[in-house]
Amino acid sequence: MLSKNEFDNWCDRLTISEQCRKLIQAIRSSEPSRRVGGGSRNVSGRYPSRKMGLTIQFESHRVELPRIYELEHDEDVIEFYDQPLPIKIDYQDKNRRKLSHFHTPDFFVIRSKSAGWEECKPKNNLQKLAEKSPNRYCQSKDGQWYSPPGEDYAKQFGLYYRLYSDAEINWFLQRNIIFLEDYYRRSESLVVKERSATEVLSLVSDNVGISLANLLSNLKEASADEIYTLIATEKLYVNLSAAPLAEPSRVHIFRDQQTANAYVLLQTTLPDSSFGSPIIKIVAGTSICWDGKGLSIVHVGEREIVLSGEDEQLIKLKKAVFENLIHQGEITSLQKQETPTISEESWERFYKASPQDQEEALRRYKAIEPYLQGQPPEKETISDRTIRDWKAKYLAAQQNCGCGYIGLLSHSHAKGNRNRKLPKNTLALMEEFILEDYETIKQKKMFEVYGSLVLSCEKNSIIAPSYKTFVKEVKRRAGYDQTKKRQGHRAAYQHQEFYWELKRTTPRHGDRPFEIGHIDHTELDAELVCSSTGRKLDRPWATFLVDAYSRRLLAVYLSFDPPSYRSCLMVLRLCVKNHGRLPQIVVVDNGSEFHSTYFETLLATFECTKKHRPPAKARFSAICERLFGTSNTQFVHNLQGNTQITRNVRQVTKSVNPKNHAIWTLNLLYEYLCVWAYEVYDIDEHPSLGQSPREAFATGMLQSGSRTHLMISYDENFRILTLPTTERGKAKVQIGHGVKINYIYYWSNAFRDPEIENTSVPIRYDPFDAGTAYAFVRGQWVQCISQYYADFHGRSEKEMKLATIELRKRQQNHTAQLKISAKNLAEFLGSLEAQEVLLKQRSRDAEVKGVLQIIEGGQAKGNRVETSSLEEMGVNHSHNQTQFQPLSSGNVAIASDELEVYEEF
Repeated sequence: MLSKNEFDNWCDRLTISEQCRKLIQAIRSSEPSRRVGGGSRNVSGRYPSRKMGLTIQFESHRVELPRIYELEHDEDVIEFYDQPLPIKIDYQDKNRRKLSHFHTPDFFVIRSKSAGWEECKPKNNLQKLAEKSPNRYCQSKDGQWYSPPGEDYAKQFGLYYRLYSDAEINWFLQRNIIFLEDYYRRSESLVVKERSATEVLSLVSDNVGISLANLLSNLKEASADEIYTLIATEKLYVNLSAAPLAEPSRVHIFRDQQTANAYVLLQTTLPDSSFGSPIIKIVAGTSICWDGKGLSIVHVGEREIVLSGEDEQLIKLKKAVFENLIHQGEITSLQKQETPTISEESWERFYKASPQDQEEALRRYKAIEPYLQGQPPEKETISDRTIRDWKAKYLAAQQNCGCGYIGLLSHSHAKGNRNRKLPKNTLALMEEFILEDYETIKQKKMFEVYGSLVLSCEKNSIIAPSYKTFVKEVKRRAGYDQTKKRQGHRAAYQHQEFYWELKRTTPRHGDRPFEIGHIDHTELDAELVCSSTGRKLDRPWATFLVDAYSRRLLAVYLSFDPPSYRSCLMVLRLCVKNHGRLPQIVVVDNGSEFHSTYFETLLATFECTKKHRPPAKARFSAICERLFGTSNTQFVHNLQGNTQITRNVRQVTKSVNPKNHAIWTLNLLYEYLCVWAYEVYDIDEHPSLGQSPREAFATGMLQSGSRTHLMISYDENFRILTLPTTERGKAKVQIGHGVKINYIYYWSNAFRDPEIENTSVPIRYDPFDAGTAYAFVRGQWVQCISQYYADFHGRSEKEMKLATIELRKRQQNHTAQLKISAKNLAEFLGSLEAQEVLLKQRSRDAEVKGVLQIIEGGQAKGNRVETSSLEEMGVNHSHNQTQFQPLSSGNVAIASDELEVYEEF
């Protein structure tokens, strides 16, 4: 981003007016004017811009996000801001009525020689908007969209206003930008070994236009990562707009752009591929090529063929020799093979034909085929008149439609009178009642609407339809639109057409592993018990992180708490622990936990793009939804205490109630859920992939590169980054007390430094241990201890909130302005009454700590499950999961002198 001096120099260089300078500065210094949401259809989210050093909002990943990618990688763009301050536009509607309102463009862009607003919309939306507001949305003769009122507003400041549509997006370039973004972001630190670079450049120079697939297969020293690094740093040239890197056989690589341009020019000057076709019609007048000379056939006999050259000398060849030379490719045709064009009308007739019509047309063609070749059969069972009729139809269709077969189609299924028999006024009135009386939010019954229709028909002397006809007409209109009008768009979603991508845009599931990851939660169908007391607890919540490309489960987390930011942070922590990295794009729903500042901060820290699925659109999460079903059917439903029977509540009796048969504890269930996820599901063949997720993952990593430069060390620094912070993210170090976090003071010996006192430091707190927090002091995280450590240690954030709520409730009659302090909370937590209120939450938290212990390499508490019972479910517990080794230990200071026992989170 530009500094103040750089911005002033930019304004002076472009002679920006003082008014315009103030406007741009106001945009640069302001927060986005609105928080975007995807609405009911669009996928919204945030993109971590390295150029801007902050996250950029997008409201559509089909229009706005591609534009963000282009702005991010456009060298001419200096800065760009999402949702800038609104601008006031004036224009006339289609009735010439003057309109004036505020409009918020998608981006404000500062370029090296210009600046202005940019608005992105789908082409289909622009066409609809142009019909509604023709003076605001216009299209030029070359197809470019523009907005006169927006341009008029921008001109007064010497700026521009530009409309972009998705028709301008090059989706190959988009896919390649996403594919290479991991290398673009680290280009300054990536190093290619000299031997590898020499090998690659030699192969590319010796094989001009070599495909990426061939280059990868011929490497000995270099790796795929080094190839993509050379492309990203422009040491190799690839036309990123021509083909996707994820399809390496289609990608051509060159030493530089000049070589690529010369190669393309050479390809375009080569003869037509149809020139010299080996298909030769052996009849008089056919032109051929033999040994580089042009000849023509002048005579075709039973045994010999006579050819004539340019000097009119005759050449005789045996027919068998001539045919043999054709097969050997020595003789080729000089005549371009013409392919007749079949009209759209013919294709329509072809598609409308029933299977019976197709079968009959084929029978007719076989009957007239000998006549068309001039070799009529000796015995014919079909009359001459019929043969002549079929042949005439065939030849007429061949001449008029480009395909004689079309003329033989009978379309017997279309015979008869297909017109409606009811009068037009009856049909019109029936449609009116369906639209205005039945398809409304009142949800009237069909019979009631039909009664009103009959009365209206009698009143207007119109023939009334039968009830059967009316019902048939209503059902004919059934579907998404009708359900939406009667019950709303959420009820109608199940009737909505499934999304089929007809145009080549960005792949729905990505081009490689770790490009797209889906996070979602589900409540498992199993009742659990406490590992210490045997007390019945609730059903657990599972959080899955799935790799969209390979369908591999990257991380699984289990908890009693409903979906929260804690589950989101934990599943990201587990992903780094298991694989040493995070997905480039994380797709989530619109739950409040995914809008958490903690979650968004962690993703932004590691430059992950976040996408939100549209609300109430379950199909956008089909990958996770299918996996939830698989985990239940393959694993959970085989456990004692599963809750399948509770779907039919009336059938549940005491003897079969899952709560009375629950034996599994949370930590034991989590241990074996991990075995199923990482060892059983991972190696089973996936029906949509044709291979196991592990195989698809390994193959994808081999082709797209291991990208080791993105590895994240699973050390204390990273674990602290996955802890939450306060709304401000900092706290002031108060002399003698320390930092205050959520009513509680925390102290560390590092706070005794006079230079640290009365300064604000970054802080984090442990959501599973209220007795501990962390502060970032002098370049390292230090552990801080609560002033009431004995009372708060081991208590979760959830328990502390419940205690606070209960304390307020009990004392609300004594004072209207009760102020909760750490002392009051500690005293309350130590009381007997609090233990009764918080006992269940304490039991849940204790089980969750067992899960955390397993995550850090420990074992589950409680009774072990017999191995044989697990093997019946296909679970082999003998195989140890491979763990990622941290790259470095990090800089974390633990105040061991203040705390003898430290439980690692």
